Amino acid sequence: MNQNLADELVTMMTGDQRLLQQLFDSGELPSESYHPRMKALHEQNAARLKEIIGAHGWPGVSLVGEEAAKAAWLVVQHSVSDPEFMGGCASLLEDGVAREDIAGWQLAFLQDRVRTLSGKPQYYGTQFDVDENGWPTPFPIEDSATVNERRARLGLNSIEERQ
Repeated sequence: MNQNLADELVTMMTGDQRLLQQLFDSGELPSESYHPRMKALHEQNAARLKEIIGAHGWPGVSLVGEEAAKAAWLVVQHSVSDPEFMGGCASLLEDGVAREDIAGWQLAFLQDRVRTLSGKPQYYGTQFDVDENGWPTPFPIEDSATVNERRARLGLNSIEERQ
């Protein structure tokens, strides 16, 4: 395991979550627009993750451990300014899941994020919006009749349990 790389990834995740909390606490979030400080941090983290991937491939559990692999996922999940990068990482996660080096839920959430951001229906039902009454409701799901089968293959609970 590469401990230095693991520590760096966890630090990136911690900084992301700390800034998010600060912006919520100050009342700057939620917001209709992408907060400039959040956007800058997400882009900085994505640039560094691109370097890491270039040098090491996707930082899965075997390379950086479970917590840092989750941190890498969070960085790419928040890379909304670069949908092409997100899509490329989704392919890397598919390979990692096949090798059992990545948690299946990470692939499901990233693929659904990529799809919903591009205006396509999601595949695993992980992305939710809030309806007019404040209740979470999933964005449109492709072939929703079999979504629970797809979710189960990646270790997720049913969509009904999720809501």
